[in-house]
Amino acid sequence: MLNAKQCDAFYAVAKTGSFDLAAEQLNITASAVTLRVQSLEKKLGQLLLVRDRPCRVTQSGQTLLHYLQHQRLLEQNLMQDLGGQLQHEGFYCMNIATNADSLATWLLPTLQAQLIQYKIVLHFQVDDQSQTHHLLEAGLVNACLSTEAKAMKGCRAELIGQMQYRLVATPEFSRNWFYQGVHRDALRLAPAIIFNEKDQLHTQFIQHEFGLNLAQYPHFFIPSTHAFFDAIVMGLGYGWLPDYQTRDLLESGRLLELSSEMRIEVPLYWHHWKEQSPALEILGECLKQHAQTTMNQPIPT
Repeated sequence: MLNAKQCDAFYAVAKTGSFDLAAEQLNITASAVTLRVQSLEKKLGQLLLVRDRPCRVTQSGQTLLHYLQHQRLLEQNLMQDLGGQLQHEGFYCMNIATNADSLATWLLPTLQAQLIQYKIVLHFQVDDQSQTHHLLEAGLVNACLSTEAKAMKGCRAELIGQMQYRLVATPEFSRNWFYQGVHRDALRLAPAIIFNEKDQLHTQFIQHEFGLNLAQYPHFFIPSTHAFFDAIVMGLGYGWLPDYQTRDLLESGRLLELSSEMRIEVPLYWHHWKEQSPALEILGECLKQHAQTTMNQPIPT
């Protein structure tokens, strides 16, 4: 049988990416964590972790991580079923992966009532919407929001809505850089605001529609949702913003939509394991019923 302390040590390193952080989490020394992981690897005859910064799980490690994640989920379900009212005196914790725009805009308002009523706390991991499902695949989260339509083995993927983005800039920026409209030559010169190097929303659209790759136009990388938004409002560049964020600014004229023909709808899917806790099921049902309404607020056209 697997040793529980050894498995806990491996799980903590896999989750935190560090032996030192795992030691802090488990309240033991880093050398003790190392010894437990090494003992587990020796017992299984497999290398489970790549000692890097951050540490990464090997293919064998990922298989074990899936097993441990599933085991913890079953244990949580059992404790909730047996605990009855006692479970509701504490909080139920889950790990969720999401894209930054959803977390900064509609996600928490949509889940607010359920989080309060059922005493649920969430540990969020943020990545590009095209990458979040890899965190679920690695066993690091219980569920995720992703643009990936296909569910992984043992999981379900359910469409919860389409998030609409508009290409926007300040009126002054538009006059300076797009006075003849949005075309290839103007895009080669105008600075773009992009979240980070993983942000495919902007780069794929400009590449597909205008044949320009990232090296062919000036751009900011601003990996903060609020700073990204502020940079566009300050007139530092143009970029894609979700409808939820731009409603008032478009209505007041502080921002302009550069072209009504250049809107992007990003489908978002809720991915979760087929075996899910009651609390996770509550959140999933809430998202399926209300996310589409809240993620896109009406904007005057």
